Amino acid sequence: MLGRALADAAVSLVKYFDFHLIDETSNLLFNALKEFVLKGMSMLQANRLVLIDALLDKGSSQFRTLFLVLAASLLLTVSAKVQVPFYPVPMTLQTLVVLLIGVAFGWRMGFATVLVYLAQGAMGLPVFAGTPEKGLGLLYMAGPTGGYLVGFALAAATTGWLAERGLDRSAIGTAIAMVAGNALIYACGLIWLSNFVGMEKAVTLGMAPFLFGDLVKIALATVTLPMIWKFLNRHQL
Repeated sequence: MLGRALADAAVSLVKYFDFHLIDETSNLLFNALKEFVLKGMSMLQANRLVLIDALLDKGSSQFRTLFLVLAASLLLTVSAKVQVPFYPVPMTLQTLVVLLIGVAFGWRMGFATVLVYLAQGAMGLPVFAGTPEKGLGLLYMAGPTGGYLVGFALAAATTGWLAERGLDRSAIGTAIAMVAGNALIYACGLIWLSNFVGMEKAVTLGMAPFLFGDLVKIALATVTLPMIWKFLNRHQL
């Protein structure tokens, strides 16, 4: 409600100052800025279909939601276990899967999916990377990499919220959503990891080796998601 009120206030303010400026160049710049603000605020207020709604029946049921959440949590487990040879370190697809779950499901369902995945791990199931070799359950989650797990949930919610406002339908919007999600994962992960090894070493060990792989995954999503939307708009929507 607060976000909508602020958006309405911003739109009203722009319309209030919609007058003809004496300088023609200034007038053109003002009109361009006005259109940008009005379109941006309109986009932020609009709740659009997310990808799963477009791919499947727009109606929802508890059974379908439960099935999708459990299936996606299983996909998170698989993505944590499979490593792809890469430079400078092997790459998992888990962060990409986390972000895509948010984009595909929307923020509520995406957030709930990651919470289910974390609950499975808290119960002692070997769903995380390095389990059971590095521990299980709450003991593992309280370890050095626990912050990244919290970041997964926040990232899924954030990318889902942005997708509900249509950012995943363009390359630039998708890139913004993916970068925002990745930034949250790293922020949570590094803050927690720094309690064990210090911030400088946390960045060296917990972020720097993975940045190149993250750029590849962001590029993959940036190319793929808008193409999927274009196909769906052409054939279904």
